[in-house]
Amino acid sequence: MTKNELAEKVSKKTGLTRKAAFDAVNSTFGLIKEALVKGDKVVITSFGTFKVRSRKTRKGRNPQTGSEIQIGAHKLPGFIAGKTLKRLIK
Repeated sequence: MTKNELAEKVSKKTGLTRKAAFDAVNSTFGLIKEALVKGDKVVITSFGTFKVRSRKTRKGRNPQTGSEIQIGAHKLPGFIAGKTLKRLIK
């Protein structure tokens, strides 16, 4: 499902106009992004948790030459599904 499809379904389910539903979806994702950029965790009860994960420096291999390289430490977004969502998918 794309963001446009999600906004369309929100529009039909809530009775909002397509533009209002698209703005609501964009605002929601924008707020989640802002929280993650600050390093905050976003918990949506019965759905899941978005948080920033830290990866340590590690050794890797250059696939073209096979030589060892250092992969620097970095942060990346992560999602952990909630119990309710996990149960629904099983």
